Amino acid sequence: MSTIAFCLLSYRPNHPSGIERSIAALVEGVRRLGHTPLILAAGPAGPDDLLEPGLVRLESVILPRPALNEDVLAALADPAPVVAEVQGILARHRVDAACWADTLWGLGYLNPAPAGVTSALMVHKIRPSGEDRWQRALAAVDVVCPASQYLAEEGAAAGLHRGEWVTVPNALLTDPAPVPDGTREMLRREGPIRIASRVEPAKGLAEFLAAMPEGWARPVELVLAEADFEFFTGMQGQVLAACREQAARRPDVVRILPALGWREVPAYLAGAAATVISSTEPETFCHTAAEAMSVGTPVIGFDFGNVPTMTGPAGRAVPAADGQTGLWDALSRLLADPDAYRVASRAAPGRITAFNPEDAAQALLTALGL
Repeated sequence: MSTIAFCLLSYRPNHPSGIERSIAALVEGVRRLGHTPLILAAGPAGPDDLLEPGLVRLESVILPRPALNEDVLAALADPAPVVAEVQGILARHRVDAACWADTLWGLGYLNPAPAGVTSALMVHKIRPSGEDRWQRALAAVDVVCPASQYLAEEGAAAGLHRGEWVTVPNALLTDPAPVPDGTREMLRREGPIRIASRVEPAKGLAEFLAAMPEGWARPVELVLAEADFEFFTGMQGQVLAACREQAARRPDVVRILPALGWREVPAYLAGAAATVISSTEPETFCHTAAEAMSVGTPVIGFDFGNVPTMTGPAGRAVPAADGQTGLWDALSRLLADPDAYRVASRAAPGRITAFNPEDAAQALLTALGL
């Protein structure tokens, strides 16, 4: 059996980020297949760390919460300490392979793997081709593992497949559990619209609420979670304030709810008539869409990125030119059509059965040659 290390500085259990959830599912799959996972993350330790026995906090990298890219770059200004610490940890644990979960936040550009340890760069977003750290990371590792076929195709289109690229799909931590037909029909008629999202400008959350049609009477519930990283100082506070402003405009129907743990999200979405992915930038996988589909909840989103490919007949893809108003129109039409809704709901669970921890972990082990 092998020991596989994953490195992501921002990692903590139940962190509301797709990369963290991807790593958690791989860790789950690695364990189920009889191997030993290890996760390296920046300090300080958090109260939820006990939920993951394989989590090791680095002493050489301490980050604020939330942190900016600039904070990470400052912590790595002299990379020698973190390289030495990571190499020492991997050697002591006799790690067979190291997976860097990001170019910067996953230390991919440093590739601090001891001699004889296979290394992989996990790709969750295609970086600008001229970015030095991105190019260094691609060149340093043995294999590049995009998290979806959409990302693999994006990498090929950008001319980045100069080494070995093997897709290691994201996976869900919970098994499909579709809602019974009778309950699903009741939800179609009167159930709430439910959204679960990390707060970020590109998620389009406040804009979606602002586009709500006059006279909309069905409940709209949003679980919004703050991450341990931001793209600029105060980013998450600004998005939350904008969403609360819109909720205050329609307090009769809109509720903003606190964050949920990873395994709680599917059950929350199971009680929804539909979910909406209002992102204004392409989603490279979209865990929320997959989690909704796992319980038979249809997904409405724009016609770009991985979401329309993944959902297919289990949702509706709206032309980006139609904007947030188009999402509401598609949502209204689907909820008003019992036959179309039933087709979408029944199609949903079968489209994500391949996204399970064991299959994802096996794809990774194969990519690593283990």
